[in-house]
Amino acid sequence: MSRPVTLFSGQWADMPFEKLCEKAKSYGYDGIELAVCGDHLDLKMAATDTSYAEERKNILKNYGLKLWAIGTHIIGQCIGVNTDSYDPRMDAFAPSLAGKPEEIRKWAVQQMKYAAVAAKNLGVKIVTGLMGSPIWGYWYSFPQTSEQLIDDNYKKTIALWSPIFDDFDKNGIKFALEVQPSGIAFDFYSAERLLKEFKNRKTIGFNLDPSHLIWQGVNPNIFIREFTSKIFHVHMKDTAVTLDGKSGILGSFLAFGDVRRGWNFRSLGHGDVDFENLIRELNSINYKGPLSVDWADAGMNREIGAKESCEFVKNINFSPTDVDSE
Repeated sequence: MSRPVTLFSGQWADMPFEKLCEKAKSYGYDGIELAVCGDHLDLKMAATDTSYAEERKNILKNYGLKLWAIGTHIIGQCIGVNTDSYDPRMDAFAPSLAGKPEEIRKWAVQQMKYAAVAAKNLGVKIVTGLMGSPIWGYWYSFPQTSEQLIDDNYKKTIALWSPIFDDFDKNGIKFALEVQPSGIAFDFYSAERLLKEFKNRKTIGFNLDPSHLIWQGVNPNIFIREFTSKIFHVHMKDTAVTLDGKSGILGSFLAFGDVRRGWNFRSLGHGDVDFENLIRELNSINYKGPLSVDWADAGMNREIGAKESCEFVKNINFSPTDVDSE
């Protein structure tokens, strides 16, 4: 199949970019989904200094790797959060602005505007990421969550992101939102509503990541079928649901990897995602973009897992038939 297999660099922030490229090539990957983490990508530099963007591309080229998307997850998350209720976890995304939620948001908005130009300078059309949510903390409707509160905060999200998407449009870039908990779109119906709130704006679509859907009971294959024209990018990531009568689906405040949890991310092929039917659904919508391995498994060595996952995706990356099957 012609779909490239790439490695999302976000899980490798501690590793210098060139070293990661060397390893990714040795594992068999075709390219990197370049995340804003570690020394991998500086958005301002990539937007304002074309020599820096060329340097990033040349490093990839030296290892026989290509670039189809950049990832802005931690930055986008900072934009939509509720700044009226301080969340100290956001400080880790912008340490120099710790304790200043509004300043963190302003920084993130500017960074996302840089992302549009950076993507253009790097020669890609897709930026993947998150949007955050001012209402995630209200997902369980007790104390009662009013419809007005939900409506007002969807409008707030539109107001925050529309100027950013204007810059994306100017540069010919699309934004692929990863649908996951802690975001304004975290399941099927919240994703459907977000598209409607944005009046089905062409700029915004989805980075399909089945791992975040499967543990919620949402079928990723149906998600593909219902949002056919909005699948801009695909993450290959697995999850195992291990409810045992004690564990809860909400995680029980147990850290990822704790075997007592009701679910955990797993290396590809070791969880509950039906990847064969996922590929069949992608074939049915003629998706030809990257299959990007967003590797996560607290119970496995990541180098073993990344290599194994690349082989797994390449083995299952089959094409639809080009002949009459009857």
